[in-house]
Amino acid sequence: MPVVGIMGSPRRDSNTEILLDAALAGAAECGAATQKVPVCELRILPCTECYHCAVDGTCSIKDDMSHLYDVIVSADCIILASPVFFYGLTSQAKALVDRCQALWMRRRVLKSWTPDLESRKGALIAVGATSGPKLFDGVLLTAKYFFDAVGVRDFDQLLVRGLDGRAQVRDYPEHISQATELGRRLASGSAGDGCEPPSQTDSTV
Repeated sequence: MPVVGIMGSPRRDSNTEILLDAALAGAAECGAATQKVPVCELRILPCTECYHCAVDGTCSIKDDMSHLYDVIVSADCIILASPVFFYGLTSQAKALVDRCQALWMRRRVLKSWTPDLESRKGALIAVGATSGPKLFDGVLLTAKYFFDAVGVRDFDQLLVRGLDGRAQVRDYPEHISQATELGRRLASGSAGDGCEPPSQTDSTV
C-alpha cells in the first residue's frame, strides 16, 4: 500500500514535518510503503490557467510536478501536511494543489482516470500558532477540494494549535502520538486493526 506524504512547510525539521514523519512511521508499522514529498525542495511553478489540461489531462508546465502526478495517482493514501499561513496553506503547498487541476480534468471532465474511491484514503495535518476559532477553516476547504481532485472521497485530519517555535511539537508527545495513530488508521483502515510488519523502508521524493 503506497502512502504519500506531501510536506508543505517551507522549512525542514518543522512542526509539520515532524508530525508528517510520525504519521508515515505509523503507516509503515502497518506494512505500508511510504514516500515523503518535501515540496520546499522541489520546483513547482504556479498554475497559469492555460487550460492545456482540458485537452488531454496533462500540464503544459514542465517542472517537478510532472513526476508528482504519477506519484499521486499511484498512491493508495495521501497525506497533505502544512502549517497555516494567513489562514490557508503555504504557497508551496498551494502551488502543488493548484497544479492538481490536471488530475481534476482527467477525473471529472475527460473521464480518462477513474480512481477507486472506496480504497483511496486521505488525511490532512495542519499546524497553526494562534487560537482563533476559524484558524483551520481555509485549510480545510482547500483540502476538501484537493482531495476530491485526486480521487479521495473522505479524509482524516489532525489539527494542532498553539505551535510557533521550530520543532516545538517535540515538547508535546501527545500530538506526535496522534500523528502516528493517524498513519496507522490510514494504512490499516481502522485504529483497532492489527498491523503487519513494514514491507519496505521509507523513501523520499
